[in-house]
Amino acid sequence: MRGWLSIPLILAGCSGLGPDAQKASKSEPPPVAYFKVDSASAGKITGKISFTGRKPARKLINVDDDDCKKTMKGQLFAEDVVITPGGAVANVLVHVKSGLEGKAFEPVKTPVVFDQNGCAFRPHVTAMRAGQPLEVTNSDKVTHNVHPLPRENREWNQGQPSGSPPIQREFVKPEIGIAVKCNVHSWMRAYIHVLDHPYFAVSSADGSFEIGNLPPGEYMVEAWHEKLGQQTAKATVAPSGSASADFLFKGE
Repeated sequence: MRGWLSIPLILAGCSGLGPDAQKASKSEPPPVAYFKVDSASAGKITGKISFTGRKPARKLINVDDDDCKKTMKGQLFAEDVVITPGGAVANVLVHVKSGLEGKAFEPVKTPVVFDQNGCAFRPHVTAMRAGQPLEVTNSDKVTHNVHPLPRENREWNQGQPSGSPPIQREFVKPEIGIAVKCNVHSWMRAYIHVLDHPYFAVSSADGSFEIGNLPPGEYMVEAWHEKLGQQTAKATVAPSGSASADFLFKGE
């Protein structure tokens, strides 16, 4: 009986690893092979977000907080629909929806800043990577509250008095369209988009966007707007080339 009982001990000794080392080797996941873009052949997708038809007017916000009125510079308008007289649409997330399957990208550790300034969230639309630090600041002399409403990530709700240090958070899962509100000031609204790759942009005031450093390939690109909806377009990026993807939203 003693001989049989000694066999597992002998086998363990022959492995060359002690008990602690054996546990560590089983628990450590294999290293992730991150995709590296060849800068010599990388291309880009450019485009513009436009609107045709009757343009919805920007809404003037009725600020009913005296402290907010003191910190504001002029009137405050909603940013959910921002369309220029020429029809350019701002605050639209544009991202590669498909065409990157099987590729993992190195995490980003540089924080994205999400500020409260003039009793409004700034920027109105924030795009970031999954796991990337989110640094929430309060530039006002007013107490605010930050309350994201994700569906896939963990919900959180935190007050931030004037002069307090930045709130450090992150969203670990990709998720498009996380609404953010302030429980103190009902008009304060924003959106955060979380992606698992670096190929995204938010349209500027003139409706333009650019997604650069893309490996050559065929892609499906999506434009996402909180009020106007979503559209998709195909884009083929040749080696060192530039593809175009324009989006047109229509009103009445």
